[in-house]
Amino acid sequence: MTTALITGSTAGIGAAFARRLAADGHDLVLVARDTARLREQATELHDRHGIEAEVLTADLAEDKGIEAVAERAGDRRNPVDLLVNNAGFGNKGRYLDVSMADELRMLKVHCEAVLRLTSAAAEAMRERGRGGVVNVASVAAFVPRGTYGASKAWVVQFTQGAAKDLAGTGVRLMALCPGFVRTEFHQRAGMGTDNIPGWMWLDADKLVAAALADLARGKTLSIPDPRYKVLMGAAKLVPRGMLGGITSKTGRKYGPQ
Repeated sequence: MTTALITGSTAGIGAAFARRLAADGHDLVLVARDTARLREQATELHDRHGIEAEVLTADLAEDKGIEAVAERAGDRRNPVDLLVNNAGFGNKGRYLDVSMADELRMLKVHCEAVLRLTSAAAEAMRERGRGGVVNVASVAAFVPRGTYGASKAWVVQFTQGAAKDLAGTGVRLMALCPGFVRTEFHQRAGMGTDNIPGWMWLDADKLVAAALADLARGKTLSIPDPRYKVLMGAAKLVPRGMLGGITSKTGRKYGPQ
């Protein structure tokens, strides 16, 4: 049996990855900040699917948390075959309205943690000649949309660049770029969702199924829904200055900064 490590596993996209991978027979390493929720999740997945679910409590906004997860991701004796870097959050407010501490915390989780965990896992995977990494980004990576979009753009560029460098080693890397997904994301950021059109919402379980299929096909970028593929294609045709104005208004109405 193979083992998958998932950060931010207790809710949203991370929980959907955990459900799907457990159902497929993978053992799991579940990572989040809430020990009680992790243990409840591990017990449920073990009882339902008969897999082993390890719990690792860690805050990826802290060096200690990143170090603990990186050590587990790179463990040669108990190897991780699939890493899902899913942990992330949004800040409510325009640029300069959000504190510098919160901005830096976001970059720590979205960029530094992704870099360090991917590197730890990929090095061990390259030695074995097999493995996969899914780094969860966002369609916000493709539009000028403040610190959140900038951090997700970094995830996409880093992942695709690393995938090229590791081509032929047996290690696959893919950036996953979903749109709006029904999770706890907006609630935790204090953002309302009543004004988001119904057609823009994605189902987390369907998203994960599409993402894993794209990873199996060897894709380095996954936008797992035709609606968002069309939107991102259209965005490429709009002048950058105009796109910045549109996304600024849309972001303030719908999404994180």
